[in-house]
Order: sequence, then C-alpha cells, then structure tokens
Amino acid sequence: MSQTFNAASLARENVKVMTPYMSARRLGGNGDVWLNANEYPTAPDYQFIERNLNRYPEAQPAGVINNYAAYAGLSPEQVLVCRGADESIELLIRAFCEPGKDAVMFCPPTYGMYSISAETFGVEQKKILALPDWSLNVAAIRENLSNTKLIYICSPNNPTGNIIDNKALLEVLEMAADRALVVVDEAYIEFCPEFSVASWLAKYPNLVILRTLSKAFALAGLRCGFTLASPEVIEVLLKVIAPYPLSTPVALIAEKALNADGIATMKKRVLEIRENRIALSEALRELSVVETVYPSETNYILVRFTDGAKVFKALWDQGIILRDQSKQPGLVNCLRITIGTEIENVRVIEAIKALC
Repeated sequence: MSQTFNAASLARENVKVMTPYMSARRLGGNGDVWLNANEYPTAPDYQFIERNLNRYPEAQPAGVINNYAAYAGLSPEQVLVCRGADESIELLIRAFCEPGKDAVMFCPPTYGMYSISAETFGVEQKKILALPDWSLNVAAIRENLSNTKLIYICSPNNPTGNIIDNKALLEVLEMAADRALVVVDEAYIEFCPEFSVASWLAKYPNLVILRTLSKAFALAGLRCGFTLASPEVIEVLLKVIAPYPLSTPVALIAEKALNADGIATMKKRVLEIRENRIALSEALRELSVVETVYPSETNYILVRFTDGAKVFKALWDQGIILRDQSKQPGLVNCLRITIGTEIENVRVIEAIKALC
C-alpha cells in the first residue's frame, strides 16, 4: 500500500516560506562566457595522487592552517579552515545566536548569504541600508545594537565593489565591544590587500575576518575558506563545526595553493584581473546604454544601464551570463560583471555595443 509523504509539512515554519539563495549555478543558463559568479576565468592545474582516501582527514589540516596563518600574518590558533566562507557565516550564527532572542545585522546592498543563513536558523535580521555612496550608516548601526550578536560587513562589498572606510569600521568595532562580533568579509581582499584589517585582530577581540580561496586563488570548486579571529572565538567555533570539514584532496590542494609558488601565482592573477578590469570599465563607459560604471577594488564591476533587463537578456541569449542585481536596494538596472579573459571581455563589449 503506497503512502503519501509530505516532507514540506514537517519542515520548520521559517523554512517552509524561505526562498533559497539563488547562486550562479542554481540560476542556470546555457552560456559559454560565465561572468556571473566572480570566479577566475581559467582553471589552475592541480593533481591529487595520494592513496589514503580510506582514512578520515584531519579535523583542521595542519599544513593548510600553518600555510594560511603565515600568509595572513597570524598564528595558527587564530585560523579556522572550513567549506568556503559561506560555512563560516553559518558557524558564527550557530555558535553565537539564540533563535528568537538574538539578531544579526548587515548593510544592503550586500552579499545575500548573510540573510539566508540568519533566516535558516530563525535568527532576527537587522538590515541597515548603506548610505547612497554605499558607506556604512554608522548612526543607524549604533541605534540598532540592542540584542545584536553579529554584524556582517563585506569589504570590498559584493556586489558594489567598494571598500568600507576604515574609520567607519573602527567606529563599529568600538561601539560593539563586549556586545557583538564584527565580521568583516574579506573574500575579495587579494585584489586590494592594502585595505585588509587582519592586523587589527591583535587589538580588537570582537573582530572576525572571513577569507576564501574561491576568488584570487582560482579555486571556487574546491570550497575552502577561512575564519580569522582570536583564539577564544576559534575555540567556540570548533565546538560546532563538522568533524571533518575538508576532504583529503581539498586539504592537499589548498596547502599547495598556499605555498610560496602558489601565492606568487595568485599575485600574477591579481595583476592580470586588475588590467582587464580597467580595460573593460573604460570600454563600457563609452557605450550609450551605460549610465554608470562604478569603481571597483575586486574582480568584478557593477554597471548601471539605461535598461538593465534588456542588456541582461540580450547577452544571456548569446551565452554571456551576467548577474542581475536590480532587486537589491538602490541597484535598479544594475548588472554585476565578473572580469573574464581579454577575449571574454571583448565579447561583452561587442554584445552590448550592438544594443546602442
């Protein structure tokens, strides 16, 4: 006798009404020029030749931790490795926020996973809109600190590409002392390392920094990220992280990517992306359908068009996949364009030029 089973009826109430994060891959498309996920456009060459997959990996692989600590200028006790910075976002909520009691804060327009992760765990969200120039509304943040446990600040910010002013970050850190953790998401910091606040960890115990190998290290498919924090915060996170977050192949490749040769290669990629970003930005500014090409410190640019939907669909139909940001606050007609190869960028320009 067959039975009808409705899994949705068993789900938590907040999950029943959730809209999942629409990642680049989930949105789909049949393109051959993928400029919607801020990935590096060509694949690095790594091979896994170990014969030890019958054994569980280290909980926190020493080679990866030590290499990243050296790269970041920190001690190994200040580093946690996990499955991308996205896992770090969730671990912090799981470890520090009581559902129905505590809140997380973030400043739209910004990365969507802060909201999705909070909603998943039934934690209140405080959305403090950025100012028109995308700087932090420090006064509004101060007014909303009650019951806030985590303040997520993306710098450089995704999708706008701007750095958050250090003075504003300092104000937030000081006002949140003994009240909340300030989580600075530095996923794109390799493209502007001079703006990193990793050195501030020595002075601000409530500072947490998120990093990843997905962008400048060209390893988005590896799913390897890092939480940088005081040893006390790391100890708390170790209580809630999965027992084996990194598979053995991931750990081996990550360790190699973080050796001297790997870091040197990453820095060459950054120089290439910067040059291509300048060329693409300058070419776009010459087109009549482009209203604004915003300054960026990342591997993508945000562009406001006279008709963003028309441009998005026209390029989609040609296999050039961009990221529509028009539903974010203040970003009507805005598309985010990942910096591709020189050839891919030329295709973007030619396709948009045809619409002028």
